[in-house]
Amino acid sequence: MEYKDLLQLARIAVKADASNPVAYSFGDEKFSLDQVNEALATEFSKLAGDYASYRENKNVIFRLIEETINEVLPRKVMDQYMQFADVRTVAQGEKAIFKVRISEFAKKRAKTFVTRVGLAGRYEVFMLDGYSLEVQTAAFGGAARIGFEEFLDGRIQFSDLTSVLLEGMDEFIYKEIAKSLAGLVEGLPEIQTATFAGFDEDTMDTLLMIADSYGHSAIYCTFEFAAKMLPEEGWASGEIKNERWNVGYLGTYKGHQVIILPQSMEDETNTTKVLDPSYAYIIPVGSEKPIKLVFEGAACVREVEDNDDWSRDLQTYHKYGITTISNNWMCVYQNTNLKKAVKGE
Repeated sequence: MEYKDLLQLARIAVKADASNPVAYSFGDEKFSLDQVNEALATEFSKLAGDYASYRENKNVIFRLIEETINEVLPRKVMDQYMQFADVRTVAQGEKAIFKVRISEFAKKRAKTFVTRVGLAGRYEVFMLDGYSLEVQTAAFGGAARIGFEEFLDGRIQFSDLTSVLLEGMDEFIYKEIAKSLAGLVEGLPEIQTATFAGFDEDTMDTLLMIADSYGHSAIYCTFEFAAKMLPEEGWASGEIKNERWNVGYLGTYKGHQVIILPQSMEDETNTTKVLDPSYAYIIPVGSEKPIKLVFEGAACVREVEDNDDWSRDLQTYHKYGITTISNNWMCVYQNTNLKKAVKGE
């Protein structure tokens, strides 16, 4: 099989959703995910069916992993966090420049300005707030260990190995996004934030009013927060109660879409959540996204083979950058009854 066909198989295997039994296109034909994995395993048995073959072809395997990560990781991050993060890829050595757009509110102020003239020839000072922002990058990486016999026997599939590396890198990025959001909250003006032990309808409505003045807003939060975000019991209809029972939360709050952010745990102990569930972020739809994230250059893979049991450590290296922009159109509500640590810790 030619390399370009092997790469296409690898990308399908890593990006495919096993719970969604669709047919995948390969050339002019359609195949199931099982058939794709079977074909990929057959080709890998040719590349690494024995130690001599592996030694001869390992650079091809590393190239497959690198090129798969280059395509899949930025798209995976973009799909998951596109609601509040701009994600971009740039070539090695290229500056990551984000053009921060002029806000809708600034445009509205401009329209007001051109219809008014100050007394005695004095004009109101007005500045459009668009600007360029450069995001600096740094290296991050992950590693996966595979047993030598497992690899030769085909018990470890390419999609398994690459998915482990991708998952680790994606988790790292998500933790960095969580840290950036926490820092952003600290820098917001006091009027754009509210802290309350529980959910207070009037407090949320006040924040929505501020954010809505820059454009109709949506509410971004974890499932935990959304499950507690309920209107006063007096007007909760049977329809609202049914939606909460069936879904677990209200998908719309007073005309504002509630968008659930993915949650994860920091490690395998399951004691600390990555994203602090006590926060809800209220952001006008279509406004400038508060987080800017960039991937620079290509992923690099190398092998560390000095383990006594002949297992292999595959280490992955990539460069990324992340920054936040403080603004006057984003509001944050904190429900202090919700904790980042799991109960008992």
